[in-house]
Amino acid sequence: MSFVTQTELRGRLARTLSDLYGKEVPAYTTLLDVAQDVNLDYTAANPDSAGLLGSIARVTAERHGAIRVGSTSELAQVARIFGAAGMVPVNFYDLRDAKPNPIPVVSTAFRPVDRAELAQNPFRVFTSLLVPEDRRFFSAEVELALREFISRRVLFPERLLQLADAAVRDKGLVDVEADEYLELTAAAFALSDDPVDRDWYDRLEAISSVAADIGGVTSTHINHLTPRVLDIDELYRRMGQRGITMIDSIQGPPRWDGPDLLLRQTSFKALSEPRLFVEGDGSTSTGEMRVRFGEVEARGVALTPTGRKCYDAMMTQTDRRQAETGRPRVEVAREVWAENCPADNRGLILAGFAYFTFHAVPRTRDQELPTDLVALLDGGWLRAEPIVYEDFLPRSAAGIFASNLSGDGAVDASQGESTRDANWMSDQIGMTVLNSVDIYAAESHDSLVAALQTLKLTLGEVTLPW
Repeated sequence: MSFVTQTELRGRLARTLSDLYGKEVPAYTTLLDVAQDVNLDYTAANPDSAGLLGSIARVTAERHGAIRVGSTSELAQVARIFGAAGMVPVNFYDLRDAKPNPIPVVSTAFRPVDRAELAQNPFRVFTSLLVPEDRRFFSAEVELALREFISRRVLFPERLLQLADAAVRDKGLVDVEADEYLELTAAAFALSDDPVDRDWYDRLEAISSVAADIGGVTSTHINHLTPRVLDIDELYRRMGQRGITMIDSIQGPPRWDGPDLLLRQTSFKALSEPRLFVEGDGSTSTGEMRVRFGEVEARGVALTPTGRKCYDAMMTQTDRRQAETGRPRVEVAREVWAENCPADNRGLILAGFAYFTFHAVPRTRDQELPTDLVALLDGGWLRAEPIVYEDFLPRSAAGIFASNLSGDGAVDASQGESTRDANWMSDQIGMTVLNSVDIYAAESHDSLVAALQTLKLTLGEVTLPW
């Protein structure tokens, strides 16, 4: 028997779930086809810049998925399942204050963190956890009913959890066990045909469509899968030409003449899917649900805390200026970006706005090296490569969710929230929820130290612009 490493397992898991979702949601297959065409066309037209934020092979294979669970014990099991494929929890996201539609979940994303692992396959799964104890959404009575309902279901078979633990322990599985792990994982995330209690589902949907999707059914499922595209505006246009109804806008930064920042996302509208319902009198009937959609993303450079502070300020300024003027938001955002954001990667480095890795370019003849980072870059002794933003934006995620909700839900803002943060989530799942800023900062710092060492310099000898 051959051995399947965690890296190989992650690549196979991404393909398995992508194939599953394509069979369940045919419009997703259309999305993949259009994304591939756009990427090929963009690469042909921009051969020098297309690979700046990842090779075309990586971009083509790249996916992120989204799932939802109802309890901390279910989330802890998810952590074990994705841990088998070398994926760990990164960042804590709170969507309960999202505008315009608060969503009663907190989230994290399971993904690889090592740069070499990300280059092999950067599969990510955005995982949302219901917060039934938040009184802004749920009464004590509904909370109790939710907890009882969720406690009775079993999302993941014990055999899957055993295989996942073995993969973490042994850094992979033998091929027969790998096949079994993939088969069981796909089955766990497939859309169930179990009948749904209509009264219970409708009761939750009146509070939140997301709450109903999590706590109103006996299983979990892939909520969406997301390919990566190099020109999201062109993809948006081509999907419309194919007759696929897209949400109203692209979430995140605007398209502008400067560097791609963070993350841009859009999706096609959630589709009506037939489901079997159990009525109050015990009879069954066929109805529809609209909970699953197809998302697509375009990724940019990761921002430092300084850059992120500027980004958040630009988003706020765009909101204010658009409200005051009534002009199209995209037009206003481009204007705000041009006024406030460095126009190229060199400017991002000088301002300390974004994370880059640094690589030495040794010279063949003896030359006196400058001891200023900018001079080393401008003189060609150092080369800087932008670090891809591997994570998510709460506002954008909430915007995608809101654009695919079947109703506004109900929120009692007079009630206090239940405090939740990364430390709380770490305690619940038994592993540390990492902070991506720490990951990016360490990668940038370590690369600079190594590059300077190659040039026979130390970090202490070099003047930095930030």
